[in-house]
Parts: sequence; C-alpha cells; structure tokens
Amino acid sequence: MEQTTKDIVDRFLRAMNNHDLETLLSCFHEDYRSETPAHPERSFTGREQVRKNWIQMFETTPDLSVEFPRTTVAGETAWIEMRMQGTQTDGDELNVRGVVIKSIPDGRIRRGRIYLEPVQRSADVSWEEIYAGEETN
Repeated sequence: MEQTTKDIVDRFLRAMNNHDLETLLSCFHEDYRSETPAHPERSFTGREQVRKNWIQMFETTPDLSVEFPRTTVAGETAWIEMRMQGTQTDGDELNVRGVVIKSIPDGRIRRGRIYLEPVQRSADVSWEEIYAGEETN
C-alpha cells in the first residue's frame, strides 16, 4: 500500500506524541538533511542524529506533546505549523512554535527546513531586544 505525504505527516505526529522512537525514525530517510536557516550550526545530515536528538527530547521532556495546528501538503512537500510543549526534567517549561517544511519523496522524510523558536515568556521584552539577542528570560 502506497503511503501519501499526508500519511507520513500523520505517522510522524503520532510517533512524537506516543514517544515511539522506532516509528518516528521509520519516517526518515537514512540520509535525511535537516536545515535550520536561522541557526545554521544546528543543521545536520543523517537519521542517526535524528535518533540522538529525539532520545534526548523524550528523556528531558517526558510529557512532551506536539500539535500540528495547520498542515498544507503540495505533492511531496508538507508545510507544517508545529507546537511542542511539556515540562522538562529540570522543571523548565518547553513551549516551542514555528514552521517545519518537510520534503517527503518515496514515503520517507528526506529533507527538513526547521523554523522553530521558544515562545517568548516576558511581555517586558521589546522586539528590538529580541532581534538584538538581548532577551534575559
């Protein structure tokens, strides 16, 4: 049975919420390429790094939940608005939102462009301070 791009997106979301590492990894191509344009040093290649990243995420945020408020699929590309939240083992709140763009040819995620950022927690910080990197919270 052929899986559609939307099927893979749905399986990816379920795997994250079920903390099912093996199913999550099965969504990715071995040569997966992750690009983080706003933070280029976070970019990487390979499913093994996906494994390491998600092991850490599941261990440090045991109640992690993920939502896709909006998803648009065009051919082999999925544009996903994403929200990740939970409480980390150190007591800090995880609240991240943004967009991920996934290229999904042949039933596996081959490439991702990640635009995720923590949600601002302080109303006292101006946009100028945020853009200048001066947020203190």
